[in-house]
Amino acid sequence: MQIVTTQIKGLIETSLIDWPGRLATVMFLPGCNLRCGYCHAKELIENGGERLDSIPLGQVTDFLSGMAGWVDGVVISGGEPTLHPDLPALAARIKSLGFAVKLDTNGTHPEVIERLITEGLIDAVAMDVKAPLDERYERITRVTCDVKDIAESIGIIMASGLEYELRTTVAPSLLTVSDIGEIAEAIRGAKVYALQPFRPHACLDEAMEHLPPCPASVLEDAARLARGFVERVVIRH
Repeated sequence: MQIVTTQIKGLIETSLIDWPGRLATVMFLPGCNLRCGYCHAKELIENGGERLDSIPLGQVTDFLSGMAGWVDGVVISGGEPTLHPDLPALAARIKSLGFAVKLDTNGTHPEVIERLITEGLIDAVAMDVKAPLDERYERITRVTCDVKDIAESIGIIMASGLEYELRTTVAPSLLTVSDIGEIAEAIRGAKVYALQPFRPHACLDEAMEHLPPCPASVLEDAARLARGFVERVVIRH
């Protein structure tokens, strides 16, 4: 069995919200190649999460073994998991314990997503689509970002046959309702598109903590527009 060196920086033992329809354990991997101001994972992102203690993989697998028959899925989140070269080995280790695996990703590494799908190492995927696929993407992510990679990841996920959702954080200071409509058009035919409201709490950009939260009316207007392009729109509160 391949050695896994990826550090695990956080663990939610049981969650009913991170994988809808399943009771899941969520593990958090450090580091991210994006710098979205509204991100709530500051400690995972800054300095590669080095300020957080690592949880030994053996401790995690021992826990999971004890939860067999109770927890029925494991979510690999971050940070951005696809930055870690041994992510496939980590997913394979979890699968070997009898658990389904869901990946949370920002979609910037389509080749990794494709490998995980092709090798049968994940059972579901959730991908953040930050903005319409043009120069606005870099306004949200605050880094140079190739939207061709984002579009490729969307295509791979939608064609995979796996359970999936595409999702967008709605921050009115950054995205308009019309922008959401453009995103929905770019993912036309998607099975599930989730809209989640910006919350001004523990943001990577502390200045955003002084902004108002996303109004429910904005989410409803955005959902109404998106429904013209995708099969199902979910509003997360």
